[in-house]
Amino acid sequence: MSDAARHHALEFPDLSRVPPVDEVGVNERVARFQSRSIKTSAKMDALRLVLSMIDLTTLEGQDTAGKVRQLCLKAMHLHDALPGLPHVAAVCVYPTMVSVAREALASTDIHIASVATAFPSGMSALDIKLDDTRMAVEAGADEIDMVISRGAFLAGDYRYVFDEIRAVKAACGEAHLKVILETGELRTLDRVRKASDLAMHAGADFIKTSTGKIQPAATMQVTLVMLQAIRDFYRETGRMVGMKPAGGISSAKLAIHYLVMLRETLGDAWLTPAWFRFGASSLANDVLMQIAKQTTGVYQSPDYFSKD
Repeated sequence: MSDAARHHALEFPDLSRVPPVDEVGVNERVARFQSRSIKTSAKMDALRLVLSMIDLTTLEGQDTAGKVRQLCLKAMHLHDALPGLPHVAAVCVYPTMVSVAREALASTDIHIASVATAFPSGMSALDIKLDDTRMAVEAGADEIDMVISRGAFLAGDYRYVFDEIRAVKAACGEAHLKVILETGELRTLDRVRKASDLAMHAGADFIKTSTGKIQPAATMQVTLVMLQAIRDFYRETGRMVGMKPAGGISSAKLAIHYLVMLRETLGDAWLTPAWFRFGASSLANDVLMQIAKQTTGVYQSPDYFSKD
């Protein structure tokens, strides 16, 4: 990317130029993606790719160091009866649990992600959000998942949202920043598109649908609009931005539909955990069950797979 393009990519965007979303067209494209069939020979590759893109997550008020260690153990040993499986992309925890995850995963290249900025509401002062971010990074987080100030966005204070993302990005240092839009609260696809453009111009490394705490969370329609925003941003600036749908993706079949949509919208370059993630811990078990079925010819009971 040229210096001029890099500078343009980080400028406050002219949101009046954001194209309106054709909701009928989005629904039609999603229906076509959902009707696609995948050859049996390609299904195993797709399942393994999905597994490698998952961020295993625990974000509960009852989280303990022991629970986080157990999640890290699962990340390292998804199913020992099936040798040669890829590991998940990351383990995602609260800032206070980053050091626990860092110690547990020290011998691996599994990334450690941490939510920050008063997750999930985002209702806190900026200096507290920045301290939250710095604490997670100093404890060893490779990635920060921040939430935007949806109240400010819905009130039309786009400059505030932009400046806040820029400040959090600076506080991340070398850590990658995923910006959560909480699309279930934005309510319209036009707002999702506008928030996506705003986040990318502010420096987001990834844009992410949801916290998983608000319904609806990720949908294929919302994700398609965000992928199209990434495509247009890349064409305009030359900078790649990643995508993370989170919440509500619990079946391997649905995850593969997302991969089809990803490939047809952004191309093969995004078909990697470096540029696409699933925020769906429950998805891992269904993918493992499907891989076991492909390998052995029979389904294993869900009791064979850990829930944490």
